[in-house]
Amino acid sequence: MEQNGALKRDEQIAVQLRMLYQTYGYLRYKMNKFEEYDFYAENKDFLVSKEIITFTDTSGKLMALKPDVTLSIIKNCREQSGYVQKVYYQENVYRVSSGTRNFKEIMQSGLECVGELGIYDVCETVLLAALSLQTIAKRWTLDLSHMGILSGVMDRWQISAKTRHALMSCLRRKSVDEIRSVCREAGLQPDAAETLEVLCQLYAPLEEGIDRLERICPEQAAALAELRAVGSVLQRAGCGNIHLDFSIVNDMEYYSGITFQGFVEGIPDSLLSGGAYGNLMRKMGKQGGGIGFAVYLDQLERYGLAEKPYDVDTLLLYDTDARPEDVASAVRTLAASGATVLAERMVPESLRFRLLLKLKGKEIECVAGNG
Repeated sequence: MEQNGALKRDEQIAVQLRMLYQTYGYLRYKMNKFEEYDFYAENKDFLVSKEIITFTDTSGKLMALKPDVTLSIIKNCREQSGYVQKVYYQENVYRVSSGTRNFKEIMQSGLECVGELGIYDVCETVLLAALSLQTIAKRWTLDLSHMGILSGVMDRWQISAKTRHALMSCLRRKSVDEIRSVCREAGLQPDAAETLEVLCQLYAPLEEGIDRLERICPEQAAALAELRAVGSVLQRAGCGNIHLDFSIVNDMEYYSGITFQGFVEGIPDSLLSGGAYGNLMRKMGKQGGGIGFAVYLDQLERYGLAEKPYDVDTLLLYDTDARPEDVASAVRTLAASGATVLAERMVPESLRFRLLLKLKGKEIECVAGNG
C-alpha cells in the first residue's frame, strides 16, 4: 500500500543509484522496449536468460522485447579516439525470472563504460559497483576475479576450447575433484592441475589474494597490476568486504578482464553482476573496450526486501474543526526531516505506520508507534 506518493524501497534505491551515477558524470541512456530479434539471437550466449519474448511487427520483421541493455549500448556507442562513453540506465527488461521460471518485467539499474578504457575507468567502475551495494544495504560483499589470469593460465598449457569450457564449469562450482578429473582426462601436466586447483580454492581478502596469485601466476603481471590498482582505489574509498574468488567466471568468448559479483545480506543470489567485456566489443565490430555492471532490483522484491515494514513514517490525526493552515504547517514541519507524513481525521484500516501523532490546535502530541 502506498500513501502520498511514497516510493517502495526498490524505487527509492533506484533514485539513489541514479544520483550516485550522475555524481560521477554518467549520462542517462534510454532505449526502446524492443529490437529486432536477430540482434539478440546472434549474442544469445551473452544473455542472462536464453528465452526471449518475440512478436512480428506490421512490416513482418520478427521483434523482441529487450532482455538486455548492455548489447544495445554497445551497438549504439560512439567510437572516437581517446573518448570513453560513460552511461547509466534504469530500464525494465523482459526475461525469465530465476525465481518463478516465468517471463517477468524486471527493473534493472546499472552502468556501462565503453571506448578507449584506461586503468582509471576500470577502477571507477568497480568502485561504483561497491558504492552501489553500500547504497542498498549495510552488510554487503563484492567478489572479484580476472578472466585475463584464467585465460593466461590456460594458454600457458595450451588447453583446448572443450577442456577450457569444462574447467570453467568446475570453477563455478568450486569443485576441486572435478578439476582433477578433467585434467586427468585431458592429459594435462601436474603443474597445470595444481595451479587450477589453487585458483578453484582461492577465496581471500583482495590484497591477500593478489599476493597468493603472484606466487602461482607471476607471468600475469598486467592483470595483477590491474587488480592491485582496483584494490588501492577501493581501500582509499573506505570500501571493505572485497574478496578474490575465481568461482566468479564468465564466458571467455565475451569477457576478457575483471569480473565481479555483489551480494547483500538477506539475498542468497548475487544482486549485482558485471565485468570487462573486451571480447564482446570485438565480436560486435567495435575497436575499444567495455566494462559495466547491472543491479537486479527485482531481487529485493523476490526476497521481501523491497517494501518497508510500514506504509508511512508518520500518521498525523487532526480534528474536523482543525484549521487547514495549522494542519499544513504541521505536515511541513514533520516532513522537513525527510519522513513521509499522512494527515487523516481517523486511522485508515490496515495502514502500517511508524509513529502516530495527534494535532491539537497548533501543538503536536505523540500518541503511539508501531511497525
